Amino acid sequence: MTAITDLYPSRGPVEVSVPRKDPVVWGSPDTPGPISATDLQGFERDGFLAIDQLIAPDEVPLYAQELDRLVTDPRIRADERSIVEPKSKEIRSVFEVHKISEVFAQLVRDERVVGRARQILGSDVYVHQSRINVKPGFGASGFYWHSDFETWHAEDGLPNMRTVSVSIALTENYDTNGGLMIMPGSHKTFLGCAGETPKDNYKKSLQMQDAGTPSDEALTAMASDYGIKLFTGKAGSATWFDCNCMHGSGDNITPFPRSNVFIVFNSVENEAVEPFAAPVRRPEFIGARDFTPVK
Repeated sequence: MTAITDLYPSRGPVEVSVPRKDPVVWGSPDTPGPISATDLQGFERDGFLAIDQLIAPDEVPLYAQELDRLVTDPRIRADERSIVEPKSKEIRSVFEVHKISEVFAQLVRDERVVGRARQILGSDVYVHQSRINVKPGFGASGFYWHSDFETWHAEDGLPNMRTVSVSIALTENYDTNGGLMIMPGSHKTFLGCAGETPKDNYKKSLQMQDAGTPSDEALTAMASDYGIKLFTGKAGSATWFDCNCMHGSGDNITPFPRSNVFIVFNSVENEAVEPFAAPVRRPEFIGARDFTPVK
């Protein structure tokens, strides 16, 4: 078997910064789809696309009720796909929701969703990861600054930056309840983090990031260069963002919960191989090995 070149070294003895070697938008400008040419140019430039209303107001209750059902079901809580807050012991995330729930499976297949992924990635796509993220009020913890691709490359074996995520708000995202923050333009630079990946790192990292965390010095430099954009929006709004965006979110200490469904689409031409910088693969409910295209 031909060895695959590691274009983005990470988890070595020192932190490294290298220019992106892959396109951002893989589809041609005239590829049909729901994203306008102007918005595609903005995605290429900034690494994200915010949509005020991806799903209609009368659809939101269906998905919100399904989220509530999943996080209150004792069987789901006992499943290894559920991640709980270290302190409160409340559910933080439930993975593989497109396989657990037919409601979310239909959302993944919705052309408003998968059509945008195909348009950005220029091919058929499969779901690399799906989950619901729940931030109840009064102390739900945030997600520290990171690039998803750094983890998906190092620990899941995605060779190239041909992956896009969408976060769809199921409750209103205020500027105070732990919303998503992205450094615009940061997707053009890959930051390879220092330090080896511990075995079964995912068991700790899904509660609190450690391996794959950028240094304070690197984050300060990137924030100075790119700035920080905070995303807000009503339930039904969505943010599409490139896999290499530097992003994170703060704690939610308000009384207002923040819940989102998060879907990661990967190109069928970018199938996962063996991890580039981890002793073993993460479980398939976190990094899929089923490359069946979404239809």
